[in-house]
Amino acid sequence: MDHSAHDTSTAHDHAAHQAHAGHARHQKGGVTWGAAAKATLHCLTGCAIGEILGMVIGTALLWGNVETMILAITLAFVFGYSFTLFAVRKAGLDFKSAVKVALAADTVSIAVMELVDNGIIALTPGAMDAHLSDALFWTALLGGFAAAFVITTPVNKWMIGRGKGHAVVHAYH
Repeated sequence: MDHSAHDTSTAHDHAAHQAHAGHARHQKGGVTWGAAAKATLHCLTGCAIGEILGMVIGTALLWGNVETMILAITLAFVFGYSFTLFAVRKAGLDFKSAVKVALAADTVSIAVMELVDNGIIALTPGAMDAHLSDALFWTALLGGFAAAFVITTPVNKWMIGRGKGHAVVHAYH
């Protein structure tokens, strides 16, 4: 690196640069699979909490499949966004800005996860009519989460590599 262009009249803190060196993989360009998996897992955690809660509530209230799925998807988005929202609020963002960051960071990831997960549940014979006490209910739900993780991770890698999606959050931590 050519240091001749640096201002030599002030002390240069190389430690500060090195502390942020790990964030370079989250910027445009080279993003690791580990970073993409971590972003996907973060998003999946919120989605899973919301979706399981929605499925449990809808099933326990004996709602129909459509109503239960709508509740589960809605809660998956709410919980998925809330994880990011709370993190960036804690970092000092005002509520309006935090909502914008959460929407930018998580919308595509949550949408892909929900499409895959609910698609698997809908296509698994008998899963839509299974009860909370049935192994099929939990197997289809958890299998859907696993497939959603595998499919969404490359999507997140692609987005983070272009400075989109979860990459937006890294400016605030």
